[in-house]
Amino acid sequence: MLLNFIYLPLIIALDFLLGEPKRWHPLVGFGYLCNQVEKYLLKPVSNRQLFIRGVLAWFILVMPFVLIAYWLTNYLGDWLGIVFAYLAIGAKSLRDHALQVADALRQGDLNLARQGVGYIVSRDTSTLNEQEISRSTIESVLENGSDAIFAALFWFLVAGSSGVVLYRLSNTLDAMWGYRNQQYEYFGKFSARMDDILNWIPARLTALSYLLVGHSGKAWQSWKTQAKQWYSLNAGVVMATGAGALDRQLGGAAYYHGELKQRPLLGSDKPVETADIYHSWQLVFRAILLWILITSLVAIPRL
Repeated sequence: MLLNFIYLPLIIALDFLLGEPKRWHPLVGFGYLCNQVEKYLLKPVSNRQLFIRGVLAWFILVMPFVLIAYWLTNYLGDWLGIVFAYLAIGAKSLRDHALQVADALRQGDLNLARQGVGYIVSRDTSTLNEQEISRSTIESVLENGSDAIFAALFWFLVAGSSGVVLYRLSNTLDAMWGYRNQQYEYFGKFSARMDDILNWIPARLTALSYLLVGHSGKAWQSWKTQAKQWYSLNAGVVMATGAGALDRQLGGAAYYHGELKQRPLLGSDKPVETADIYHSWQLVFRAILLWILITSLVAIPRL
């Protein structure tokens, strides 16, 4: 476990140097496998049977790869964990997508900015104005900072290769099946709950990191008073604390699949601007540096 702390800076460096693989990314193949399992198990049966099938699907898709990662690391060496962790995080991808949106807004190209933000959010983006695009992008940066960076790093630190594979595959299944709609309400319920469990501690560590590297007092106040108002407790603590750390207002009404969703307001009463997209990434990056500093201080004296 101590070696995992030493490896963390290398994992971050690999991600920023190489980015996500352009071809043959393992998660693309995993997504294809998920679709095949879904075709076989997602049938018109009772809600109870759908839930059981969803549990079965999760175990079929996740646990074999967790065991393979554990065996390969024991057989080939701890260095393989660096590869698994590098493939599991997406810091450079998140930065690039967010800054492309910000650059498009700076150039006055709303259509390009809407297209860019559409890649990183699930809401409708075709009619968003400049402020709404900025707010959507910032929310995605803060939330994905937890999901795509810190949660994966946390599970690598505490459980190595098998931990990071468990988290990333479970999180992928939640992204595919964790919807409260007619199709996935019962089939995806177990995947959604497992993702909630695996994200509980990382979400709060992410929020604490945002608090420490941003406007700490406002971040703490937002955490205490606003996090529980959000529809997801894990996302709520990250989003509320991140909004406070930036001293900006996030949340509010947004369209999802053609329906207006009234979301709580988070953070302060200061409206976001395009420049705050850059500030949100800087907040996440400072949090990454904080994790590198802390893990180094823990591990180096024990070598």
